[in-house]
Amino acid sequence: MILSRTVPPAGTVRDWIDARAETGGTAFVFPETGDTLDWPTLRATAHRIAGLLLSSGAQKGESIAIVMPNGRPAIEALYGTLVGGFRATMINLAAGRDAIAYALDHSEARFAFVDDSAMELFTDAAQGLTVTRLTPADVTDTAPDLPPLSPSDHALLMYTSGTTGRPKGVVHTHASLLAGGWTPSIAHDLSPDDRGLCVLPIYHINGLCVSVMGSLVSGGSLALCSRFSASRFWDWAEQAKATWFSVVPTIISHLLHSDIDPPASVKTRLRFGRSASSPLAPDVQTAFETRFDVPIVETMGLTETAAQILSNPLPPGVRKIGSPGIAFGNEAAILGPDLQPIAPGQEGEIAVRGPNVMLEYLKNPQATTETFTPDGWLRTGDLGRQDKDGYFFVTGRLKELIIKGGENIAPREVDEALYSHPDIIEAAAFARPCDRYGERVEAAVAIREGSALSETDLIAICTTKLGGFKSPDRVHFLPELPKGPSGKIQRRKLCEIL
Repeated sequence: MILSRTVPPAGTVRDWIDARAETGGTAFVFPETGDTLDWPTLRATAHRIAGLLLSSGAQKGESIAIVMPNGRPAIEALYGTLVGGFRATMINLAAGRDAIAYALDHSEARFAFVDDSAMELFTDAAQGLTVTRLTPADVTDTAPDLPPLSPSDHALLMYTSGTTGRPKGVVHTHASLLAGGWTPSIAHDLSPDDRGLCVLPIYHINGLCVSVMGSLVSGGSLALCSRFSASRFWDWAEQAKATWFSVVPTIISHLLHSDIDPPASVKTRLRFGRSASSPLAPDVQTAFETRFDVPIVETMGLTETAAQILSNPLPPGVRKIGSPGIAFGNEAAILGPDLQPIAPGQEGEIAVRGPNVMLEYLKNPQATTETFTPDGWLRTGDLGRQDKDGYFFVTGRLKELIIKGGENIAPREVDEALYSHPDIIEAAAFARPCDRYGERVEAAVAIREGSALSETDLIAICTTKLGGFKSPDRVHFLPELPKGPSGKIQRRKLCEIL
């Protein structure tokens, strides 16, 4: 299978892994164990796992729950499920018992691959449900007769965080899942010579589509780690001979505030680092690039779009600090109140359409209808504008705007003012109910160890940059801000815990 820069991948995941296996070469390395997995071995294992599912009574297209942290077993279970024609239902291990129970029940999963480390959580969440656990020990060498697959068949089910209600189950087909690996591949010029470093969970769309599907579609390989570690990140990059990595802004900030520098060989080998899942503060990006001499490419994506919708070009292309870039492989636009595209410079809702867009929300036709416009644009819920060069700038979330005295305040403005101080590791502004204004601005921060920063200092910085009206009335100090599985700060939880 050959990667085209203009035409999204044809066929199915099964077709692509068959093609990679015929070519041969390394598919995955696991720096923590020293293990290596090549494409022919991965294909053979995936076929055996598909056979196990079929012999157990699983039907084509049904949900197979994968309750596993990053590692070789998770990769094998994922590809076995996809190759067999089943719907890989990725369970977010950080979501909590109730959310996991809901996903298992709502997806109607009858079978699950469960890691030993997740058994207690799975057993607790699956109470009252009939879900059979399958293990690698159950796999036989029998070669199965696999059902036919088409690009429009269901491939992936991934649940949103559910911050505004019940989680929604996002359904991707083989076509949109492959397109999710294609958009970053063409944006970042990924090739068979590249090896990514993934420290994000593959039960999140960023880790699964950008890193895992990106390596499949580009023909490159991936170094997969169980989780992020600031103390080991650069060692892993050196050990794996990584040429790129995809992380989130909080990880970039933690690396920046670590006292560990990468070896010169790592900085020479890395073509770029990729930031996604939430906006990256310009001061943090500039400081990171200045210190480590590794360019950061800011991007934007959603679960509903198999990750990436926008990306800055690679150097020497123009990277605009503070912008997630331009569209690669899909269309993006700013919609006005009438849900029609509006001119550059005007603020509206960012929307996208293209081959990477989801099929639907499972069993939720109303939410599916509300998310798509009559013209087929998927509404992201993000506010933004587009400049004359076509670069997008995110100005806020429709559902996260702080409405103080009838005026809209984008939390990102306050975040960036706080991040301008070098001692800030994590920062997030949020709304607090207020009798006088309806809502007032507050913020939470995590600061560098040993810093003498005070609440008064930070409010003064915000007042200087934003004026008194937009500045926080309170700044709370926490050891760490609450985050979701991707590492994205969950500002909605701050009002609950503070």
